[in-house]
Amino acid sequence: MNKVISTGLMAYGMSGKVFHGPFINVHPGFALSAVTERHHKSADKDYSGVISYDSTEELLADESIDLIIINTPNFTHFDYAIKALKAGKHILVEKPFAATSAQAKEIFELAKKLNKQVFVYQNRRWDSDFSSVKKIIAGGELGKLTEVNFRYDRYKATISEKSFKEELLAATGLQYDLGPHLLDQVLGLFGKPLSFHKILGKNRKNTKVDDYFSIQLTYPDSVFVFVHANMLVTDVQPAFVIHGTKGSFIKERADVQEEQLLKGIKPNEPGFGIEARGKEGKLTLIDANGERNVTMIPSETASYLPLFEAIYQSLVNKKAFPVKQEDIITQLEILES
Repeated sequence: MNKVISTGLMAYGMSGKVFHGPFINVHPGFALSAVTERHHKSADKDYSGVISYDSTEELLADESIDLIIINTPNFTHFDYAIKALKAGKHILVEKPFAATSAQAKEIFELAKKLNKQVFVYQNRRWDSDFSSVKKIIAGGELGKLTEVNFRYDRYKATISEKSFKEELLAATGLQYDLGPHLLDQVLGLFGKPLSFHKILGKNRKNTKVDDYFSIQLTYPDSVFVFVHANMLVTDVQPAFVIHGTKGSFIKERADVQEEQLLKGIKPNEPGFGIEARGKEGKLTLIDANGERNVTMIPSETASYLPLFEAIYQSLVNKKAFPVKQEDIITQLEILES
């Protein structure tokens, strides 16, 4: 690769160390040039030679940087996206992209005016479990789909010490935390729904923000999609349950990338992205004789590296990025409703 994209991280906390730095480092088309570290300086220990700025203003003023990754708290995404574009940078923004669809449109319009590109970090499109679901649906073995359920549950009864997640700021609450993951997967598969209905709940003691949501999305030909997330689930259910006229597919949330990255395993190391045995998806089909046939479907090896490759190809070769702007606008229209 002749062109190398000089990249800057707006923050070097968990997301910078886990979800961005390792992939930028192993992709030959990117160079991690600089980060913002307001307090503790640790980036240089991980990536020799990286510049550590004290402020985002210093980072944006670095004329050598082509791409800025906005991985700051949710409520800051819009302001930083605007500032980065005006500073002449392409941007990759973590979910949620913005707090409202109006903000998203303003960012996209400004980028077009300035001839800059905008990318959204919807990494869960490249999870191993979701890739299995996508492959099964595309294969048509289930027949006409009737009901699709995506869940993202966990048990966290206490209020987080990260105030930006718990205070009534822009883009807070569980729907803005996990909703973008689930909705992006749905929109990537099925597109914009005919209609939707959303329920929010507050169940943790002293919570100010929603910690439960359930959204029903209606698609043509009586296809109904449900997405749910709950912070008070002690017995986590399968994350993906899909029913069709010819069978069903059930899959646990089993992608190991985040777990491996937290342990310091690199994306180019052997074994990266391979699900543990026993996590295979269960495909149950009804044959012509009415008999049930069960097959356990292993997932393919997963990696978020194709996301960064897609960014590279878009910047260098003008290829379309798979996460479409219209999907992000639809996602935010649902979240802001």
